[in-house]
Amino acid sequence: MEGGWQNNRPSKMHPVFRMVENIFEELDAPGEWYLNEVTNKLYYYPKNKNINDAKVEIVRLPHLIEINGSIENPVTNINIKGFVFRHTARTFMENKDPLLRSDWTIYRCGAIVFTGAENCEISNCEFDQVGGNTILVNHYNKNINIKSCYIHNSGASGIVFVGDTLAVRNRKIGYGRQNYETLDTTKGPLNNNYPSNCLVEDCLITMTGRVEKQTAPIQISIAHKIHVNHCSIYDVPRAGINISEGAFGGHIIENSDIFNTVLETGDHGSFNSWGRDRYWSPSQRVEHEQVAKNNTLPFLDMLDKNIIRHNRWRCDHGWDIDLDDGSSQSEVYNNLLLNGGLKFREGYNRTATNNIIINNSFHPHVWYKESGDVFTKNILFGTYKEILMNNTIGENKKWGKLIDANFFMGDTSNNHLFMNNECDSNSIMGDPEFKNPIIGDFTVSNKAALSKLGFVNFDMTHFGVTNIKLKRIAKKPIFPPLLNKVNKTKAIAALWMGTKITEPKDESMSAFGVGFEVSGVAIGEIKNESPLDQIGFKTGDLIIGMNGEKTNSINKLIAILATNNNKIQKHNFILIRAQQKINIYYTGKIDAKISIE
Repeated sequence: MEGGWQNNRPSKMHPVFRMVENIFEELDAPGEWYLNEVTNKLYYYPKNKNINDAKVEIVRLPHLIEINGSIENPVTNINIKGFVFRHTARTFMENKDPLLRSDWTIYRCGAIVFTGAENCEISNCEFDQVGGNTILVNHYNKNINIKSCYIHNSGASGIVFVGDTLAVRNRKIGYGRQNYETLDTTKGPLNNNYPSNCLVEDCLITMTGRVEKQTAPIQISIAHKIHVNHCSIYDVPRAGINISEGAFGGHIIENSDIFNTVLETGDHGSFNSWGRDRYWSPSQRVEHEQVAKNNTLPFLDMLDKNIIRHNRWRCDHGWDIDLDDGSSQSEVYNNLLLNGGLKFREGYNRTATNNIIINNSFHPHVWYKESGDVFTKNILFGTYKEILMNNTIGENKKWGKLIDANFFMGDTSNNHLFMNNECDSNSIMGDPEFKNPIIGDFTVSNKAALSKLGFVNFDMTHFGVTNIKLKRIAKKPIFPPLLNKVNKTKAIAALWMGTKITEPKDESMSAFGVGFEVSGVAIGEIKNESPLDQIGFKTGDLIIGMNGEKTNSINKLIAILATNNNKIQKHNFILIRAQQKINIYYTGKIDAKISIE
């Protein structure tokens, strides 16, 4: 029963799944082994029937090369070229170091480790079946370049850039709200003990996370100006590229091909980021109140904006691009999104322009009033898929700075619903007339999209690796058939004591910080002196249970209320509020009348 440190946002043990090993009774398949530590005897089930001809390799070393310097005395000008590295030991049980404001922990080592280095390079190397992280750039490092490498079947992450949590002001390790009363409002880091000005270029990274699932082919945390260019990333359990927080930004992700991601986890995308910066709180109301007092708060940790441009993304189990939990100061342009759409949750000063979103749309989740967000000149399918937007932006219902001049294909009959939010007065609908979508050429030929809206075509042929050897073996994503009509699943809604309630489903559950398997009834905007307010509900609550029963639908809530109608008793509601499970209790009669819209 040892372990469980790998999740920095811990929860109870899973009711079903376990990771077990070294059980004699399970030695029943070729390639498996069992070590009797009492008798010191190793049992092996050979893949080759003739054991005398079998080659048996035992892994011992967790790290193959360590380059260790310091800020004051860095190691410089080390070049590693043309090697094959393979078969390092697993480090899963050493993964205990929590990352800043993140769901993750990290083991600060790998097959190759840089600590305190400058102007070093790894090029034209292959990493085959290493047991933990592949390359880890730890604490202070500058100008570390990783080029034309093939990384596959790694036990943990591919390439990790991770700084010292002590380099960040108001260092907070766990998930949760900041103490605004003691917040340091000085911009920037405390020291320079973090990676900066590093490059990952022309690398093929696939099948990482074979042992650990809270991993990524490229993971960035507490770093500045990491540049990812012309990489191919696919077949991985979680996101292809993950940025853990806004300390310290300036990252550029471009010309890459990232697909077949989120195969074993959930609630993120091919690209995933959190903006759990100094200002952020799980409570949108509390956070917004603090930013209203000091509008510099969202920009204290980020030194420069992040840029995501000219990439091809496809995620069939989440969003293609997911800017989650307050991710701010991002430019997203000239991207081809093949399936999962684009999500902006909370955050400030984000711009998405000139992107093509196939068979999906834009997902705005719980924005703030005066967020400064811009979404314009994009090609997309179907209406926006908003979640809890009007719960957070206040009396002024305008969404962001500008949502307009977009080109819609498919069913957009609900777009008029967003005119009250000052969206899309200049958007148009039609067929983008893609040049050859079967082979992945989504060049737009529709003159109205090109001239009236100002959409500009971008190159469709230079995503991913460019190295001839790597390009020869790199996969490409499956290009989807175009949907003439995007499925429009209008959320079931009702009115309960003057407040709108809905049944969020699937990816909508991300707004509440729970998995897709959870279901419930969401509370809309509660007006002052509402009966729901008096009971103890707040805008944005998700009711998942009442009086010992699950409230997995509005009809189920109606049924539970009906059984308690006209009874004065103590009621127990189980809620998700600010991404945490809580209970509220109320003694008295509760109006059971709910009218379905």
